[in-house]
Amino acid sequence: MTIKSKKLFVLAMLLSVVQSGFSQTGGGTTGINAATSSLTAYIDPVSTLTLAIGAVVGIIGGVRVYIKWNSGDQDINKEIMGWGGSCLFLVLVSVVIKAFFGV
Repeated sequence: MTIKSKKLFVLAMLLSVVQSGFSQTGGGTTGINAATSSLTAYIDPVSTLTLAIGAVVGIIGGVRVYIKWNSGDQDINKEIMGWGGSCLFLVLVSVVIKAFFGV
């Protein structure tokens, strides 16, 4: 499954939840509240998964930098910035996800 098809699937699922909410009484607030509660249930696992992926990326990056350093490569700074930036991005994404949804 490609990223584009995954995004389309998630969008279709969210639209179906919202559409079922509008068909109920109460002006659709029941469906929107259900979608909000089901979405906030996934925030903690997603942020934990993002931190775990960041840890794996950090370990792989550290090993690659160590190998390049021992082999005498001159582009170590570029490698450190790339891997460090990706680890920092993944850590910040998990924090921003929690802050955005108020968890």
